[in-house]
Amino acid sequence: MSGIIARGLNALFRSRWGVAVVLAAIVLAVVGVGRLFSDGEPSSPSLVQSTATPAISIDPSEDDSVVSSEAPPTPKTIPGRAQPEAVAYAFASAWVSHTGVSSQKWLDRLLPNATSDLADQLRGVDPAGVPANRVVGRPTVAAVNDTLVNAVVTMNSGRLSLRLVAPDGHWLVDGIDWEAA
Repeated sequence: MSGIIARGLNALFRSRWGVAVVLAAIVLAVVGVGRLFSDGEPSSPSLVQSTATPAISIDPSEDDSVVSSEAPPTPKTIPGRAQPEAVAYAFASAWVSHTGVSSQKWLDRLLPNATSDLADQLRGVDPAGVPANRVVGRPTVAAVNDTLVNAVVTMNSGRLSLRLVAPDGHWLVDGIDWEAA
């Protein structure tokens, strides 16, 4: 009996049609077992188009704060005081004017346009370490709100990013960052 079964299976697997019939039987068995143990509800997306409308999870009129429809903020300046662009340019010009001066003289040039916090951070800094020698472009200013702006000044060897604050309408540089070209 085992010889008959062995010859039958051998003949079945030697032909292409026999292998195809065996594979089809395996696929039908897997699908049948899957349907037997499923609860009848589709749990995954199907290729059949659904007639149900999609559920909306958010209110389209609600502000998601990704894109604002409001106009960008305008920096506020006390009349007679310099605008943020002018303060950024003056600070950047004093910052690159570092050759042949002492640390204190360099800092004194920065003080009129710097906050006391920034002045404390720059106290004792060696101006020879400044990585730029001249201002190349005018500052580009982006207002965060009416008392805080970010300015970027292009230098000969990179970009100087400045954070300017004006809680009382008088603009001063409060933070600096350097990005080499």
